[in-house]
Amino acid sequence: MTPAPIRLVIFDCDGVLIDSEGPANRLCAAEISKLGWILTQEECQARFMGFRLSDMPPVIEAQLGHPVPTGWVQMLCTRLIEMLGHESVLMPGAREAIEAVMQLGLPFRIASNSSHEEMAVKFLRTGLTGLVQGRLHSARDVAAGKPAPDVFLAAAMAEGVAPAQCLVIEDSVPGVRAAVAAGMRVLGIDVHGDGAALRAVGARPIRAMSEVAGQVRLALRSAA
Repeated sequence: MTPAPIRLVIFDCDGVLIDSEGPANRLCAAEISKLGWILTQEECQARFMGFRLSDMPPVIEAQLGHPVPTGWVQMLCTRLIEMLGHESVLMPGAREAIEAVMQLGLPFRIASNSSHEEMAVKFLRTGLTGLVQGRLHSARDVAAGKPAPDVFLAAAMAEGVAPAQCLVIEDSVPGVRAAVAAGMRVLGIDVHGDGAALRAVGARPIRAMSEVAGQVRLALRSAA
């Protein structure tokens, strides 16, 4: 069967467009360690990659055996927004990937587990605000964050495009699972590994954002 033509490209934010995961995981590891679960930045990324901040307490509480302090998530969110406003940088090739999609005549949207407040400071810091304005979807807007498909389905609905006509760019296993559950095709970017974990859950692995334009052209040709 000929696949449905691509009518919309949906980008994840962190690890795809914005390189913010280093600072974010450094902060989260430090704050979780203060609670008594000692984690390195690398361990924090491996354990919580793709999580919403609000989804973290049950995992932490199961490890510690007691609740996190009242207001802990909001405190972490406030500190994270302040940090990302100073330390976020673009992923290599991110702007070029967005511009290439637009040059191919396709709309794009961004669907993230991050809050709108977090995305706002990241895109302001990296100079993408004007390009992405009006195209942002947060897991805070829907019933459940990734790996549930809700935020991707919301992005497709906002553009009036069927899920089967969407191509998602993701970098995390929960994100790929969410896109697959939404019935969308997925490119899984893995800049440090071989992409095996992303392939295992349904993505076509790529190594860099510079590959996005070529993959979109290939998808357009295959459906022609």
